[in-house]
Amino acid sequence: MAGKFITFEGTDGAGKTTILNMVLDYLKEEMGDKLVTSREPGGNPIAESIREVILDRKNVDMDKRTEALLYAAARRQNIEQTVKPAIADNKLVICDRYLDSSIAYQGGGREIGEDAINEMNQFATEGFLPDLTIYFNLPVEEGLKRIAKNRAEDEVDRLDVETIDFHNRVHAAYQRLAKANPQRIKSVDATQSIDAVYQNVLEILQPYLNEFKK
Repeated sequence: MAGKFITFEGTDGAGKTTILNMVLDYLKEEMGDKLVTSREPGGNPIAESIREVILDRKNVDMDKRTEALLYAAARRQNIEQTVKPAIADNKLVICDRYLDSSIAYQGGGREIGEDAINEMNQFATEGFLPDLTIYFNLPVEEGLKRIAKNRAEDEVDRLDVETIDFHNRVHAAYQRLAKANPQRIKSVDATQSIDAVYQNVLEILQPYLNEFKK
């Protein structure tokens, strides 16, 4: 049995992290030490330090290419130090965001160009892709309403306070990614209730989880 790498993606406010935490609570009971969790940017001490720089609301003057390079650097460290060793040990790795986030947020949102960000990250990751990506699809306006309603002031990061045009570009980039990669990226309608979204996600995950029960 080979290890698996599964990522969760979505625009801000789509409920990705809420559902991810529910899934992880379930999987910890089912899989024990066969489960490894990570996040981007972050996942280990070096990458977590980079995360603090990227998301700090004081860093309003950060150049968009600097931001993209920092994400790529954190990603490289995470896959080399955390993800690949776990997969080699036949474990299931679930990561909160990965390469698709950079393509959507920096390529689309920052308008650096999706191809340019993909090329940069090909160098950083050496073409390393997830076995499965679950994308939480939600209209931008609804996502921003959820952020305004549910997040405390100290939970809002530098990307949350971007313009609606920025978030529209991010959403459009995610839509293009999902359309171009239907075998890897599975879309979930995030306008549904939390329970309905959770059940949809478990259904998508089940074939991969079954491999660890054999």
